[in-house]
Amino acid sequence: MNKKFQIIIFGASGFTGELCANYLSKTYPEVSFAIAGRNKEKLKKIKSQNNLSCPVVIADSFDRASLNAMCKQANVILSTAGPYHKYGSHLLSACVENDCHYIDITGESFWVKEQIEKHHDAAKAKSLRIINACGFDSVPSDLGVFFAVNSVKGDVQSVEGFHSWKGEASGGTIETMFSSADAKPVKGGMGKFSLNPKNSVSDKQKRNTNDKIKIRQVSQLGGWTGPFVMALPNTRVVRRSAALSKKSGKYYGEDFVYHEGAFYSRRGPAWKVSIMTVLLGAFIFSPLRKFIRPFFRKPGQGPSQEAMDAGFFKSKFLVKTNDGFSAFEMAASGDPGYKMTSRMAVESALCLSIEDPETLPGGKSFGGLLTPSIGLGDVLIKRLKNIGVTFKKIKTVA
Repeated sequence: MNKKFQIIIFGASGFTGELCANYLSKTYPEVSFAIAGRNKEKLKKIKSQNNLSCPVVIADSFDRASLNAMCKQANVILSTAGPYHKYGSHLLSACVENDCHYIDITGESFWVKEQIEKHHDAAKAKSLRIINACGFDSVPSDLGVFFAVNSVKGDVQSVEGFHSWKGEASGGTIETMFSSADAKPVKGGMGKFSLNPKNSVSDKQKRNTNDKIKIRQVSQLGGWTGPFVMALPNTRVVRRSAALSKKSGKYYGEDFVYHEGAFYSRRGPAWKVSIMTVLLGAFIFSPLRKFIRPFFRKPGQGPSQEAMDAGFFKSKFLVKTNDGFSAFEMAASGDPGYKMTSRMAVESALCLSIEDPETLPGGKSFGGLLTPSIGLGDVLIKRLKNIGVTFKKIKTVA
């Protein structure tokens, strides 16, 4: 592809989109990019406040002609405009129609399933990489498992992911959480293997996969685990990666099993946070959500720079093979939902816009609706390492 812009950031007037534009401009001034959205005045304000020299492109999520015109100008569209089940479908379709790679940061797995069913075959035929979940949903889970599986010898039986983090939610994320409760997902959109290709789940996987995470001790890692608020989308992405890995890199195995939860150093916090997580979920999916929504941040609002700088995430992965257990970790400083999500998303887009396509998993001709590990793999790991994200083995347990 050789279009006018290497990357267009769609939704740049939103909180995360602005972070992406600012990071891309300051870190990679040689990359040609534009910021896009439906409100010209807001985009001009973002451009002025951040001293951006990039052009502004006007496109509306519900105006297909404007989306087509935008996609014809870009090698890669990086979309931060959520909730994606409301604002993302026409854009993703326009990318496939107009030969444009695509990156987003959605955690709406029910929407991703719908897009896979509609567009995977066409994207595959055109060698287009349409890659969802390139933020905190679900890069740490997906790339962390990919790194762990490819770092051990022998056949992998299972991987468990355990996440600890410090960060705040923006208005856009909160809006997605609340609006998703009103969405009508396609049949099977919330299933344990909802993103898997047809006929890719073994009987053993079905029997051994249970997403009900209990509060329990993890002796191999010296801590405790409990429910993780982002486990639902993350586990679906990793399971799709496992199924697709047969065609790209090391195969995870016919009976590969993945679960994940939060990680705590002590039993007390595990119980406290787990109870709060369950209560929040109950509120969001109850009629009370309409009454409590006004008390949270609105779209466009987010944490302060100080809060984002103070954040972090550590994702640990316990790999079981015939020889025992090995543990790995992916970690970074900075608020995972915004500071690191914006950087992971931009680095993902750069994998598709400036890296040699032959170095990507599957080579230049590989395409479809892919996951971060299957679509970007070691190329993204290398780029993330260059900006301070660590990937390492932490221990072996017999």
